[in-house]
Amino acid sequence: MKNNKIFSATILTAVAAIWGSAFLSMKGTLERLDVNSFLAWRFTIATLLLILVRPSVLKKIDLPFLKKGVLLGLFLSSGYIFQSFGLTLTTVSNTGFITGLYVVLTPIVAAGILRKNITLVEWIAVLVATVGLALLSFNGFQFGLGEFLVLVSALLFAFHIVGLGEWSKGLDTYALTVLQLGTCAIVTFIASLKSGFATPPDSGVWWSIIYTAIFATSLAFIVQTWAQSFIAPSTVAVILAMEVVFAAGLGIWFLSEPVTLRIALGGLLVIASMYSIILLDQRKESVKT
Repeated sequence: MKNNKIFSATILTAVAAIWGSAFLSMKGTLERLDVNSFLAWRFTIATLLLILVRPSVLKKIDLPFLKKGVLLGLFLSSGYIFQSFGLTLTTVSNTGFITGLYVVLTPIVAAGILRKNITLVEWIAVLVATVGLALLSFNGFQFGLGEFLVLVSALLFAFHIVGLGEWSKGLDTYALTVLQLGTCAIVTFIASLKSGFATPPDSGVWWSIIYTAIFATSLAFIVQTWAQSFIAPSTVAVILAMEVVFAAGLGIWFLSEPVTLRIALGGLLVIASMYSIILLDQRKESVKT
């Protein structure tokens, strides 16, 4: 079990890196294709790919399984949609920081709804990660409708992480991923109809969709679903916060974005919080054994 937790934490960090790299892939893409159409294409391709690779997965889905997978998919897709609408009404930096508050909201949801025990060290790690996220992506603050919508998305992402942690232990990882992504595809397609579902206008947008569908969606959510059968939701939230660190680092490396003391300190704080919470998890496991 200890080795599973260490491996799970490692590959979850890889997921955060993939999601961070997706920002580079999507840079400029959403200026040429609306967000909901982009998400609908992304989730549809990801779902169809998983079914194509393993068609027999559909036989594993019964009604109780369907209810759980659809509910998780609704949390995830609604989070993306609220985030997208909020982004149109506020700044990118505000959106990045407020979305990152799922790090705080995840243990609150776990403690409040599932009565999970969150230790003082875990709360401190969450606080440190939040400060790091603020330094990485926060440039001034005002709270209006856009900020409220993004905050709702952060809460929905927290519900998704907690729900996935609660159900992933007893369900087939592959089938649960297909259900989540399939639900996201349907919901985002319906959302895109308001402004008109659009086809990608050029090869650059298509490549961005394909990259995010294969790596940042199909692969990433299979890994997250499997890893959450071993790792507590609050730990998962802190590890996934590394997405912002990777996004900043890749932006500096590939796009020559400026390096500031604030960005460097923010990244170090998120890394420190991730390391401390993984170390705490290992100590808990050692005490049990």
